[in-house]
Amino acid sequence: MKKFAVKVEEGKEGRDGLPSVGPVYRNLIAEHAFPATDPALGTAWEMFRASVEKYPGNKMLGWREIINGKWGPYLWKSYEEVYEEVLHVGSALRAHGIEPGARVGIYGSNCPQWIVAMEACSAQSLICVPLYDTLGAGAINYIIDHAEVDFVFIQDRKVKELLNPECTHARRLKLVVCFSSMTEEEQNNAASIGVKSYSWNEFLEMGRKYPSDIVPPQPFNICTIMYTSGTSGDPKGVILTHENISTCIIGVDLFMEQFEDKMTINDVYISFLPLAHILDRMIEEYFFHKGASVGYYHGDINGLRDDLMELRPTFLAGVPRVFERIHEGVLIALQELNPRRRKIFDLLYRYKLYWMKLGYKQKNASPLADLLAFRKVKNRLGGRIRLIVSGGAPLGSEIEEFLRVTSCAFVVQGYGLTESCGLATLGFPDEMCMMGTVGSAFVYTEIRLEEVPEMGYDPLGDPPRGEICIKGRTAFAGYYKNPELTREVLRDGWFHTGDIGEMLPSGVVKIIDRKKNLIKLSQGEYVALEYLEKVYGITPIVEDIWVYGDSFKSMLVAVVVPNQDSIKKWAEQNGHKHSFLELCSLNPLQDYILLQLKLTAERNKLRRFEHIRGVIVEPNPLDTEKDLVTATLKKKRDNLHKRYKAKIDDLYQKLAGNK
Repeated sequence: MKKFAVKVEEGKEGRDGLPSVGPVYRNLIAEHAFPATDPALGTAWEMFRASVEKYPGNKMLGWREIINGKWGPYLWKSYEEVYEEVLHVGSALRAHGIEPGARVGIYGSNCPQWIVAMEACSAQSLICVPLYDTLGAGAINYIIDHAEVDFVFIQDRKVKELLNPECTHARRLKLVVCFSSMTEEEQNNAASIGVKSYSWNEFLEMGRKYPSDIVPPQPFNICTIMYTSGTSGDPKGVILTHENISTCIIGVDLFMEQFEDKMTINDVYISFLPLAHILDRMIEEYFFHKGASVGYYHGDINGLRDDLMELRPTFLAGVPRVFERIHEGVLIALQELNPRRRKIFDLLYRYKLYWMKLGYKQKNASPLADLLAFRKVKNRLGGRIRLIVSGGAPLGSEIEEFLRVTSCAFVVQGYGLTESCGLATLGFPDEMCMMGTVGSAFVYTEIRLEEVPEMGYDPLGDPPRGEICIKGRTAFAGYYKNPELTREVLRDGWFHTGDIGEMLPSGVVKIIDRKKNLIKLSQGEYVALEYLEKVYGITPIVEDIWVYGDSFKSMLVAVVVPNQDSIKKWAEQNGHKHSFLELCSLNPLQDYILLQLKLTAERNKLRRFEHIRGVIVEPNPLDTEKDLVTATLKKKRDNLHKRYKAKIDDLYQKLAGNK
């Protein structure tokens, strides 16, 4: 059997109240020790500056502008041009009295100005704090206060939200710089709370007038504080140092050296995942390191295909929901073909898959099939895609297989968290045995599994299963201003991810569960199920509720036990003369319950992906007699899932059809 990781330490049985732990695995490259890093590239700033010196004229950042009411071609700034802007922005910040170590917020969609502001922070030893509003209502207000942000770079359409009276901590700000320009009303609003405001061009001009030397950071300095969602309550600030960032980039370099296909300066990445998320941030950092190009989507995910056709990228990264949409689009196109052509497509698909499973590389498995059928799928992605990476949540095996066969590109999954600087494991291209897995340990990471007795997971069992724990040079420094939570997840140097994994004999990891009832939907967003049950449980029509989410789905559904008095009242008002049991089977009642849940979600300012999209109305209580709850009324989620699986599957199918 082919091995993709090496065991460097044996597992240990649990003793004295401590859990059992499985063997420690490393990347094959790091069998004896983590590889040495280049001391000249010890910070994110040194990485960027080296690329500017090596590739000054290369296209670095691309964007589109509206011309005659339509999105025009991509415009580009070179590495040298971006560097000049970075120096000017850094100088303007210094002119306003900012000191090394200060926190600078960046609030807005992906664009060249986002990166310029980020690199300016690195140049002046400032700490970049992405402000990501989908973390929940009040998250921006919380982060500004918690991270003590005094300066913010902001997209024009976000200014109104920042200056909203409910964002009380905006009053602590000293300076706001708009990616384009602010309206006169917005400028007056900012001035009324004592905040100076500038357009992007005004700020650049100030930097030109008052040039300042750079203050380069040290590897141990904080590069960024990235806020990520928790099970409930406030976001957590993950501290990442410059060494974390630079080590991760060097690790990808070493990983890529193993393969025949190399990245070049001609590679192009289309950026549409939020830069405030670690996945997109680290991909862009790596592209800048290689002197390659990053083009930004125009801001509407529904128009992404137009950007793909215009940019013609070679690299595409996304969360599973993106690839599910691609899969759905191809299937719809296939349904429009006549039966004979559909059958030919199916035969070519099975033929190529057969040879890929025998070990042939995807480009050699069936060039004829690629030419006759799959070239059209590739063209839907712009025609030049060489690598597709899925992260953020598990990608369904059916979707992964489909992409591997039809995209004419390498397809890999990876696993990581903000706390691991984005990468903990990474898959190998052209290895069909990695289907449904997230690959093996990253170059600078150690991985082991830890026992979770309450869930029956044993890292020394067969198969070995347990909580994924990671250690290494890309692991975060802790949670900002939260030593208690840091101690909770960082024990003996091991970061406890909360994800449950299975270690395959090849050293490859498969994600199978979540330790807490915090699940990740297919678009990559975390959802705290127990928290939502508490929120939705206050709805008058709800007697009891079990919220269900699936990492391969983008929507939440629920089993609702309705309140009998509320249902009888609804029935009287709507002229329904049925028994309670009969009422629970009525579609109008399901619609009414959904409406009431929606109102509860809106009142409690739940995020859109936390809204319930479909319900199963259960007339009988979820009780201990059916073994659906514990004696303390905690829900037995596995038992509930088994009981309602068929109905849940039908409901998801119905929702997909309605969509």
